[in-house]
Amino acid sequence: MKDNRQQKPTIRPGGGHGRGPIMGMPTEKAKDFKGTLRRLLSYLKPFRLQLTIVMLTAILSTGFSILSPKIMGKATTKLFEGTIKRIEGVAGASIDFDYILRILFILGVLYIVSAVFSYIQQLIMATVAQKTVYNMRNDVNDKLSRLPLKFFDSHTHGEILSRITNDVDNISNTLQQSITQLITSLITLVGIVVMMLTISPVMTLILVVTLPLYVLVTKSVAKRSQKYFLQQQKTLGELNGHIEEMYTGHKIVKAFSREEKSIEHFDKINETLYDAGWKAQFISGVIMPLMSFVNNIGYVIISVVGGILAIKNAIQIGDVQAFIQYSRQFTQPIVQTANIANILQSTIASAERVFELLDEVEEIPDSEDSMVIKMPKGEVAFQNVKFGYKEEEPLIEDMNIDVKPGQTIAIVGPTGAGKTTLVNLLMRFYEIGEGKITVDGFDIRDLNRGHLRSIFGMVLQDTWLFNGTIKDNIAYGRKDATDEEIVKAAKAAHADYFIRTLPDGYETILGEEASNISQGQKQLLTIARAILADPAILILDEATSSVDTRTEVYIQKAMNTLMEGRTSFVIAHRLSTIRDADLILVMNEGSIIEKGNHKELLARQGFYADLYNSQFTGGKKLA
Repeated sequence: MKDNRQQKPTIRPGGGHGRGPIMGMPTEKAKDFKGTLRRLLSYLKPFRLQLTIVMLTAILSTGFSILSPKIMGKATTKLFEGTIKRIEGVAGASIDFDYILRILFILGVLYIVSAVFSYIQQLIMATVAQKTVYNMRNDVNDKLSRLPLKFFDSHTHGEILSRITNDVDNISNTLQQSITQLITSLITLVGIVVMMLTISPVMTLILVVTLPLYVLVTKSVAKRSQKYFLQQQKTLGELNGHIEEMYTGHKIVKAFSREEKSIEHFDKINETLYDAGWKAQFISGVIMPLMSFVNNIGYVIISVVGGILAIKNAIQIGDVQAFIQYSRQFTQPIVQTANIANILQSTIASAERVFELLDEVEEIPDSEDSMVIKMPKGEVAFQNVKFGYKEEEPLIEDMNIDVKPGQTIAIVGPTGAGKTTLVNLLMRFYEIGEGKITVDGFDIRDLNRGHLRSIFGMVLQDTWLFNGTIKDNIAYGRKDATDEEIVKAAKAAHADYFIRTLPDGYETILGEEASNISQGQKQLLTIARAILADPAILILDEATSSVDTRTEVYIQKAMNTLMEGRTSFVIAHRLSTIRDADLILVMNEGSIIEKGNHKELLARQGFYADLYNSQFTGGKKLA
C-alpha cells in the first residue's frame, strides 16, 4: 500500500558544539499551529505533576553542569597563582594542591548529581511520552471503528496507515526527545549568559556581537540547500513508488520482458536522486566549517581581550578559562533550539493530520433504546428506498423489494448497476436518503448496528484472512466456538480434507495475505467461517468469480449447504450459478428493471436474456 503524500524530512538535534543537521531544512508546516498545539498539549494535562518534576530536574541538572566551568576556573586560578609565586621566587611559595583537590571533588559531585537528575528527567519524560501516544493511539483506533464505510472508500490505505503510524511516531519522538532538549537548551542558554555576565560584561558583549554572523551563515546556506532537499524528497517518493510497482508486478514485468526498461527507469530516477542528495548534503555540510570559522573568530577576540583584562587584574585567569568554555558552549543551545523549532513544526503538522482523522464525521450512533431481534427469521423489505453517494447524483431511486424468509435472491446487472450498493445499504454501511429497509418488519435504523450485522453472514469475492491459524480464521465470527464445531463447519464447507493435508492441519499458520494456500481454499475457509457464525441472512458477493471451474463446483456445494433454510442474497457473476434462485433482480443504473425466476426472465427475451446469452456469444460482459 502506497502513501502518495510526500513526507518532508524531520530534523533531529545534533551532538556537542552544535554539530548536527542544518537549521532551516524544509519542514512541513501546520495550517493552524496554535490551535493544534493547544489540542496536543491537552493530551499532556493528566501529566502536569510529572512535567513539573521534569522541569525542576532539568533546571537542577543543567544548573549544576553550568556551574562546573566557573568552579574549574577557581582551581586554574589557584594553580596559576602558585606557579607565578614560585617563578618570582617568593619565599615559602607553593601550589595549594589540597584546595585544588577539594575543587576537583566538588566538580565530581556536581557531575554525578547532574547525571542523576538528567537520568530522572529522561525516565519520567519517556513514561509521559509513551502514555500520551498510547492514549492517542487508543483514540485513533476507537475512531476508526466508528467511521462509516464511505471514509475508507475515499481515503487510500497508505494515507490512513501513515497517520496512525508515521504521524503518531513523529509525535512520540518529539515528546520523548525534543521537549527535554528544548527545555535543557533554553536553560543552558540563559544560564551561560548569566554566568558570562558575572565574569565580564565586556567579553559577553563581544560574543553577542558575533551572533548575527551565525544567523547570516545559516540563512544563506539553508536557502541554497532547501530546494535540493525538497527535490531529494520528491525523487525519493518517485523511487519508492517505482520499486513498489515493479516488486508487486514482477511477474508481469518478466512476462512482457520489460526488465531492461524497468532498470533504465530506475537508473534515471536514481541518478536524479543522487544528484539532488549530493548537492543537498554538500551544501548543508558547508555550514559547520563556516560556523567553526565564525566561532574561532570570536574565540580569538575573547582570548585576546581576556588576556588584556587578566594582565590588568580586572578578572582572574581562571575566569578567562571559564569564559572561553562558556563561549564554546554558547552556540550549541542556539543551534539545538533552532533545530527543535523545525521539529516542532513537523510534529504539529503530524498532530494536525491525526486530529483531522479524529474530527471526521462518525457513523450515526445507535439510540439508547435501539432494538434487538431475538429470533431473526430473515424477512427483508425495501420500501421506496432512495440513495446516492452524492445527494445531487442519486444512484438508487424508489426501490421496492419484498423477500420472504428462506428465499434465495439473486442480483445481477452490468458494472456500476448498484448491486454491491444494495448490499451495503442492507448492512447499513451507508445510510439511505429516503424510504426504509426492514428486517422482520423492523426498520434497520431502529436496530442496534452491531446486532443488525450479526444477523448477516458475508462471503465476498475478495477473501480476507488474517495472520493466524486456520482454526482461528474459521472461528473469527464466533469466539466461543469449540474445536468440534470448527471441524464440523469446515466439513460442511468441503474444506476439512485440504486442511488435514497441510503440515499442521487446523493449527497451520496462514502467512501474509494467506499466500500459502490457494484462492479456492481461501474461499472455502471464508464459507466455513460463515457456516460457523450461523447467520439468519446470507450475502454472497461473486464468491466464485476468481476460481477455476473444478474448485467452483466444491464452493457451490459448500454454498448450497450454507444457504439451506436461510434467506440469501447472491450477487452473481456467472449467471449459470443462480438458475435455481427463487427470485432474480436485474439491476441497471441503480434501478430494478426486471424481476422473476430464471425461466421467466429468459422467456421475456429482455435485458436478463441478453446478459445470459452474452456469456456464450462473447457479447456484453457482466461484472
